[in-house]
Formats: sequence, structure tokens, C-alpha cells
Amino acid sequence: QVLLQESGGGLVQPGGSLRLSCAAPGRTSRGYGMGWFRQAPGKEREFVAAITWGWGRTDYADSVKGRFTITRDNNKNTVYLQMNSLKPEDTAVYYCARGGDRMRSSLRTSDVFDSWGQGTQVTVSS
Repeated sequence: QVLLQESGGGLVQPGGSLRLSCAAPGRTSRGYGMGWFRQAPGKEREFVAAITWGWGRTDYADSVKGRFTITRDNNKNTVYLQMNSLKPEDTAVYYCARGGDRMRSSLRTSDVFDSWGQGTQVTVSS
């Protein structure tokens, strides 16, 4: 198992911002790219955003386009999710995931991700 460490979650008011971080143990274990998923109570886990390490190709769920930005720091083996204009419906546990070579063709299907973090809680509320 690969330990992915998520951080940055917390409580924020609607319209506010948070930045999530996900660090892989090292370059040899970081995969081809990384993604963020989220799961709200009573709902299935859903894709949020993903990025590749090489070219920095990105993909976003329609629900977060224009509000969330995924970036990566290759030297730190870390990806970030900048979340702006947060809404109550963004409340969920956010999970970081490592993707394999299949990210060359798809950045959002769950079967390309082979390792998952423990999650960090994001709560958007007044």
C-alpha cells in the first residue's frame, strides 16, 4: 500500500476558499498522475479533478469547473486542490488518489486509480 497524506480540510463559510494538499511518499510511488474524489453523506464517491505529473493535463467535474484548480509540485510529489467560491454542496470527505499509466487515455475513471488516501473533511457552512 502507498500512503497518501491529505491535508487542508476544515470548516469554511460559503463563498470562502480552501486549499487541499496530497503528498505521495516519493517519486517512485507517485504514479502517472493524481486525482481528487469526494464523497458526501449518503452519496457515492465522485470524481472532482485530476492532473498528470508530466504534461500537467487536467480534468474537472462539471460541478467544480471555474471554481476549483488542481496543480502539482513535482519536486515535492504533492498535488493541490485550490477550492474557491465554495458552496454547501461541496461539503464532503475529499480523497486523494494515485493514478497509473491508463491516465494517458482517461483522467477520471476510477479504475485508473490504484491507491487512495484516508480523506480530509471539507465542510462549507455558515
